[in-house]
Amino acid sequence: MSDIIKIKEEYLNKLKEISDLKEINQLKSELFGKSGKISNEFKKIGSINPEERKTISSQLNDAKNELHNLIEKKINDLEINEINLKLKNERVDVTLPERTFNRGKIHPVSQVIDEISSIFSEIGFSVEEGPDVENEYNNFTALNTPENHPARDMHDTFYLDKNKKFLLRTHTSPVQVRTMLNGKPPFKIIAPGRTYRSDSDQTHAPMFHQVEGLHVDKNINMGHLKGCLNYFIREFFEVDKIKMRFRPSHFPFTEPSAEVDIGYELKDGKIIIGEGNKWLEILGCGMVHPNVLKNVKVNPSKYQGYAFGIGIDRLAMLKYGINDLRAFFESDYRWLSHFGFDPLDVPSSYRGLSR
Repeated sequence: MSDIIKIKEEYLNKLKEISDLKEINQLKSELFGKSGKISNEFKKIGSINPEERKTISSQLNDAKNELHNLIEKKINDLEINEINLKLKNERVDVTLPERTFNRGKIHPVSQVIDEISSIFSEIGFSVEEGPDVENEYNNFTALNTPENHPARDMHDTFYLDKNKKFLLRTHTSPVQVRTMLNGKPPFKIIAPGRTYRSDSDQTHAPMFHQVEGLHVDKNINMGHLKGCLNYFIREFFEVDKIKMRFRPSHFPFTEPSAEVDIGYELKDGKIIIGEGNKWLEILGCGMVHPNVLKNVKVNPSKYQGYAFGIGIDRLAMLKYGINDLRAFFESDYRWLSHFGFDPLDVPSSYRGLSR
């Protein structure tokens, strides 16, 4: 907690002294960039005592929000001052038509990644990342995927060499492998990021986004998995109750495995989550296969865990009423203007957590 206070006080003092847009953008990057000080503090959450984790996570979110809001206000004030100075010193021909400009918006995928990260951080998960280019071992073998599994075929996977040793990762599960190989249990992480598969239609894209979750500790069971997913789905879709069922399934890296369906109904052409008697598949999950634990040097007789994988693009489509996945990647400003989020007026469900 002392580190959080120290960072907050240090940058509040720096903020008071800044009078240049370039400097304040640099300060913003130092705090919230990929390796920024606030971002690094969030990555440490997983190693904190579970009893203190929720409190520190909340305090860190508060500090992040306060600094973010003050920086945005400072940027706005500096931009206004800059305009006023130009108006004062430069002659303006008021007969000229005004210049048009387009204000940028937060992409729905970026918004949903922040929402997901924030929700899971509140129950003790830390955020981990890994490379998009992976080796075959981390992507398949370590995850107990047989040599003859269809996922290894060329028509499903983008291989980068003739020997099929390197590829574009087909899921973010390799981040789990890297995390477990580089540390010691317990593990409680999520891994959001880009993934790649050779597929393209209205609901599939060659590049898409997934978030994988992993919790490994002593005495973990399916009850913990169900409680975790129930909490996440309720928080993400902002409903008080959720109808949820587990259907038996099969994944090489989990045993037992399940697909998770949630209840919904259609009202005026819209999907209403949490009501009705219709079922919608939302994610895959299960208990981590003992072979996976052995492959990452974790004793399966001592530790158990659960894992889950969720399509981020699919969640965005369901929550915000987007019916074509291809539009996410077409860079159409009109589409982004409609479905994007104003960075200064994000939904109440957004807790302001940066990856």
